[in-house]
Parts: sequence; structure tokens; C-alpha cells
Amino acid sequence: METSGNGVTCGDMKRAEIVSQIHQKKSVLCVGLDTDLTKIPSHLLQEEDPVFAFNKAIIDATQEFAVSYKINTAFYEAQGLKGWQSLERTLAYIPRNIFTIADAKRGDIGNTSTQYAKTFFETYEFDSVTIAPYMGKDSVAPFLEFRDKWGIVLGITSNEGSLDFQHLLVDGRPLYEHVLERVASWGTPENIMFVVGATRKEQLAHVRSLCPDHFFLIPGVGAQGGDVDTVCRNTLNSDAGVLINVSRGVIYAGNDEHFAEAAAAAARQYQKEMSVYL
Repeated sequence: METSGNGVTCGDMKRAEIVSQIHQKKSVLCVGLDTDLTKIPSHLLQEEDPVFAFNKAIIDATQEFAVSYKINTAFYEAQGLKGWQSLERTLAYIPRNIFTIADAKRGDIGNTSTQYAKTFFETYEFDSVTIAPYMGKDSVAPFLEFRDKWGIVLGITSNEGSLDFQHLLVDGRPLYEHVLERVASWGTPENIMFVVGATRKEQLAHVRSLCPDHFFLIPGVGAQGGDVDTVCRNTLNSDAGVLINVSRGVIYAGNDEHFAEAAAAAARQYQKEMSVYL
């Protein structure tokens, strides 16, 4: 099993440790390792494990600026067993003091959710996993039973289809408001985060008012049109309280033998923009 850049494997992470990383690096950058074999530099395809070779170079180049890495499991599951092996090697290589997210969007009835939680908290030892809350409390609760692990629950997303359900009025209020408030009552700001899409600019401050103490995982910055300034102005709390995810804008900043240097430059620029608010 690969070790991280710090020589240790991943484990559990308390809120205070995340906050400490944010203050040390003056960054809330989460780098999304949505690694697609059709998009990585062609010279890496000669490697025994091209996905891990790419991820290792990206991690080495960006860990100075990143406080989190998010592995979108779909890009690994699609490769079958080899993909899961690449995921495991990648996770083990991430420095222990950097928060890890399994972006798997799981959620099912109790026994099944327990197995999903074991997958990502015990077998692969992520710090957190994203959860779809549509089936209610008994689909989320099993994830919250693991000490110093986090459930990151879909709150309000930035995709076009979010309008199909999330904004429907229920008792005069958008459904996503009910979801945020109800889910928040199932745990604490020490074990629940929410996914809040950055492209819903008009809702960012409002969502923060509904959940003043929780961390938000915020996708949609960069390629999807969101920006760091708007997110920081409307969502930061006393602990920072946000992880701004950038995937394509960092990992595919370059596409030749200098791709890692390009990724470092992109991550550095995002960190510079974030540091103004930290």
C-alpha cells in the first residue's frame, strides 16, 4: 500500500484539524481528483497505473495549497478492479493532514448505508463521504455513527436538474431549506457538512443563514462559472466553514509534460484569491 507524501496513511480528522490546515495554508481549496483517462497527458498512458501516476504528480504539485482532496469515485469505478486499485493507491498517497472526501453520493436504507459507510470509512479510510438524503434519516444516520468521520449531504446543487425538486415549494418554502434544516438536526457541525453549489450565487448567503456553523463543500467554481470572491463573501464563518472544490480548473490546467507545474500554478492562484479572506 502506498504511503502519503508525509509517509503515513489516511485516518480520521476532527473539525479543529481541518480549521488548523485552513489557517496554516490560508486556503480553503479542495482539489477534485476526477481523473479521466481520456484527458490526462498522453505520455502517462505508458505507465503501469496511469491514473495513479497522474494523481501522484497532481498531489505533489498542489498539496502546499490544498486543504482537501475529493476523489469522485465514478471515474475509478468505471475502470473496474484496476480503477479501485488506483483509488486505493491515490488515497494512501494523500498526506494524512489533508482532509479526504469520497465523492460517492451514496444513501440507502439502514443496512445498506452501513455497508457503504464501512466501504469508505474502514476499507478505504476516507475522512468523509458525500450522501444523497432523498430516502431520509435512516439512509444518512449510519454514516454519522463513525467517530471523527463526516457525512457531506447534498443540500443545494448547481446543476440544471436541481430545479426539478430542490426548489419546489413545500409549506411555502423551497424543499432544499427543509432538507438542510432537517439533516442538520440529525448530527452536529462536527460530523455533517453540506454540498452547496457555487453557481447559485443568490442563495449562498441565505443558505449560510440557515446553517451558520456547518462546513460547506462548494463545487461549481471555475469551469462551471462560480468564483472565489462571491463564495467567500457570502459563506465564510468564524472557522472559515467552506471547502471550495476545483477539479478541471486545476488538474487539467496543462496537458503536456509540464502538466504538474500548470496545476501548481492554478492551485497557487486560487489560494492567493482565498487568502485575502482568511
